[in-house]
Order: sequence, then C-alpha cells, then structure tokens
Amino acid sequence: MTEMKSPSNVPEFSVGEIAQLVKRTVETNFERVRVRGEISGLSRPASGHVYFKLKDSDAVLDGVAWKFSTPKLGLVPEDGLEVIASGKLTTYPAGSRYQIVVDRLELAGAGALLKLLEERKKKLTAEGLFDAERKKPLPFMPRTIGIITSPTGAVIRDILHRLADRFPVQVLLWPVPVQGQGAAAQIAAAISGFQNFPIAGLPRPDVIIVARGGGSIEDLWEFNDEGLVREVAASAIPIISAIGHETDFTLIDFAADLRAPTPTAAAELVTPVRAQLLIQLDERGGRLQAAIRQNIRTRQQILSVAARGLLHPKYFLALLEQKLDDFSGQLTQTMRQYLLARRHKLQRIKLQPELLARELQTKRERTRQLSARLQQAGQRQLQKRQENLQRWQGLLQSLSYKRTLDRGYALILDGGQKPLTSATQLRPGDTVTLRLRDGERPAVISEL
Repeated sequence: MTEMKSPSNVPEFSVGEIAQLVKRTVETNFERVRVRGEISGLSRPASGHVYFKLKDSDAVLDGVAWKFSTPKLGLVPEDGLEVIASGKLTTYPAGSRYQIVVDRLELAGAGALLKLLEERKKKLTAEGLFDAERKKPLPFMPRTIGIITSPTGAVIRDILHRLADRFPVQVLLWPVPVQGQGAAAQIAAAISGFQNFPIAGLPRPDVIIVARGGGSIEDLWEFNDEGLVREVAASAIPIISAIGHETDFTLIDFAADLRAPTPTAAAELVTPVRAQLLIQLDERGGRLQAAIRQNIRTRQQILSVAARGLLHPKYFLALLEQKLDDFSGQLTQTMRQYLLARRHKLQRIKLQPELLARELQTKRERTRQLSARLQQAGQRQLQKRQENLQRWQGLLQSLSYKRTLDRGYALILDGGQKPLTSATQLRPGDTVTLRLRDGERPAVISEL
C-alpha cells in the first residue's frame, strides 16, 4: 500500500474541539459586555428560561436569561422594548452561534417606553377596556375601603390621615410592592383577592384604592402591565387609581372607574365630609320640624273655623220638633174639619137610618185606614228625622277636638279655661292647663 501523506502541517480538529476553542476565545475576549438593542422573538418555555433576540439596524444577537437569574433582571423583557443587556458573551456549540447570557436588563431610554406604552394603550382601547360604559359608580358612603399599596411610606399614612379627618371608615390594607419586577402580578393578585371577600370575618370592600407615590416612567412601569390593566377592568368592585402625581399617567388610570390625581385626593373622592353631613342633617331636621308645626297650626285653624260654623245638635232637634208640631197641628185641624163636614151630612140624612148606618160604617172604615196611613207616615217621617239627627251627631263627634286628643295631641287652656291658639298669648310664669285624652294636668310656662 502507498502511504497517504498530509497535504500540509495544519493541525486537525474535531467539530467539538473547534466549538470549544471558539467558545473559550469568545468568553476570554468578551468576559462581560453591555449590549444595546431591541428585544424581539421573546420566548418563555416551560423550563423557565427566557429566550430572545437583540437587534438593531445592522445585526441580530441571540440572548438568553437562565431561570435562576430572571427574578434579578431588574426589568421584565417584552417584545419591542429597547434595552441595554448586561451579561457574558458565549457560544452555543449545538447551533454554531454566539449569544449573550443576560443577568441584567436596563431601559435604553424613556422614548422606547413611551412608544411601547402608546402601542399597548391603542391595543387595549380597541378592545374596549377603557370605555366609559364600563365605569362603575362609586358608593356615596362606603363602609369598608380596600387599599392596595406599600405598607410603608407616606402614601398609606396620608390616605389614612385624610380618611380619619373626613369620614372614618373601616380600611383593609393589602400590602404589595409598588415598583420593580413582579409588582404588577402581586397588585393584580390583590385586586383578585378582594373580589373573594368576605373572608375570616373581614367584609368585602365597597371600593378599592390602588395607590403609589410619584416617580419616573420607569418607576411606574409596573402599572402599565397588560395583565394588571385587564384585572382592573374586570373588577366587580369599583376601583380608584391614585398613581403618582397629577401629571403622571399609567394605563390602569384609564381602566379604573375613577382616576385620582394623588393618593390623598383618592381619600377625598371616596368619602364625604362627616361634619358637613351632620350640618345638613341638622338643617333638614329643623326644616322638617318647622313644617310639622306649621301643618299642625294650619289644621288647628281649619278645625276652629269648622267648629264655629257647626250648630249644636239640639238646634237640629228643635227644628225637627217644630216641624213635627206643625204637622200635628195641621193634622188636628184637618180632622176637625173632616168631622164637622161629616156631622153636617149626618144631620141631613138622619131621617134615613139604613143609609146612615151604611154611610157611617163606610166612613168608619175610611177613617181607620186614613188613621193607619197617617200613623205610618208619621213614623217614617220621625225615623227619617232621627237618622238625619244621628248623622249630624256623628259629624259633630268626628270634628270634635276630643278626637284630636285621642290621637295624642293636647289642648292648652289659660287660667279662665279658655283655649290658647297662639304662642303670643303666653308669658313666662303663666299657669296653664293641659287637657289630654284621659284627663287634665296643670303646667307652668318656664320660657318661650
């Protein structure tokens, strides 16, 4: 056999050896780097690692954040976000490519965030999450207020102090971080948790306040999280967003039922002023009492006028008796005339005994019938007059001041037992009599 000779002195490497040489070379020369670019192709598989690409107008660089380092990145990676990635440059031998293992992410600038914020706002607006029809009215006087914020700092103290000044109510604090990676998820969990109340004797809040102090767009970025915005919009409990200062806006401001310019303003918007309510209650109570007193005086005047125009029942009875006397007199006179006429006729026919007997019998029968009819007519007339009298008596009793006393009122009499109808008739020290339903009691006027 002819021995094959090497064509040159170039050493021979396996694929794995070349991959490892390249890996060592890259890692040695680029021990730690900071790379600026836009995140794209973001992927979060079940392993918990995060894969993405960093790109600019000239090139693309693969990036990976291992599962154990993602909580410390300082920023949640999102597609379209321009960042500065810090980490170690290395290679991926199985794919013959180089990549950066990222352990820190920083925003490349506020402009990139504003662009992403505007795109997300347009998306959620198109879905109707910010529509005015979705807004729920706030309760006028909530009994329980749920507050989601940091348990330390000035925000919670300012809110509690303002509530105590205006209208003390029960407050349920759900402590959460309000900045940094993972804050949005915890705030969303708090909103969801309040929906499940009452729990362990704690009532369900009538309204929720999500609050945080002011800061930069980076500090407030967690409140632009899409998942948090959707949780706010889906809440069955009215939500007030009180994030930052008056000039600070986040996406949950648009999804909330009401935006407060500051956390302190949120406490003012959710509660009335207790002192003002008490003043209004006193004023309305005074007007109601005055109206009742005026109504009683008016009714008393109407009753007095009606009583003066109402005759005593004895006058009605006397009038009926007078009419009965008239009818009796007329009846007596008519009977006398009738008997006189019959007497004259009897004298004319006294020579005719049989005719006279028959005539007399006829007249007797006629007289008996007329007498019976007269008696019946008199009884009916008398009964009718009695019924009228009873109606007048019932009317008199219904208008009597004693009926008013039965309803709980009192009649004030002066020393001469005359009714008093005006406060101007009274002087301090006057002795009066209070006539009630079941008796009378003396009283002395102390002051007017």
